[in-house]
Amino acid sequence: MLRRATTTIRVDDTLVLRPASEEHNEVLLEAFEETWPEVSRAMPWINPDIPFDSQIQDFLTETEGMGRSGMLHHWVMVRPWDKALLGLIGFDRVTRSGKAHWNLGYWVRSSEQQHGFARKAINAVLQWMGEVEESWIELKVDPNNPPGRSTVMRAVRDWKGERCIDGDSAITVAGVRTKHECHLIRTGPSLGPR
Repeated sequence: MLRRATTTIRVDDTLVLRPASEEHNEVLLEAFEETWPEVSRAMPWINPDIPFDSQIQDFLTETEGMGRSGMLHHWVMVRPWDKALLGLIGFDRVTRSGKAHWNLGYWVRSSEQQHGFARKAINAVLQWMGEVEESWIELKVDPNNPPGRSTVMRAVRDWKGERCIDGDSAITVAGVRTKHECHLIRTGPSLGPR
């Protein structure tokens, strides 16, 4: 696998993806607090018994360093004209399918949902990931989250992805264990949304 640093992606006039870094700590904390239940679903690694701000600081420190080395890729979704933080999207290596190289996750703050930001960001990062080589990407979704499932299913449909039952896995969020569906999308220089 070729490694490259996380770079800024200008999606359109309403959305820019900037590499997540420690400079986003305060605005990310504010956005997370606005949308706490959704954050806990999107980031099940957050431990409610440990101070939230220190976990976010550690996440951003690790993300920034790993992003420079191409080991992880996380972006903050930013509205260009007022620099408002809209959400977070990123790739990590926690996969379950046995086929995927990367896992894609995203979160959009509640006040900015239903505006297409997740769809646009997903397409942009999948295209970015596929610019240099082919990769298989896992997307996991809680079947009990209709908006999230709709967003993932649209990406799977647009990118001619596939269901991957072997990659299904139970994820514990706020003490509740739920089986998440796994879907795969292949990216590459000649591939893209259809």
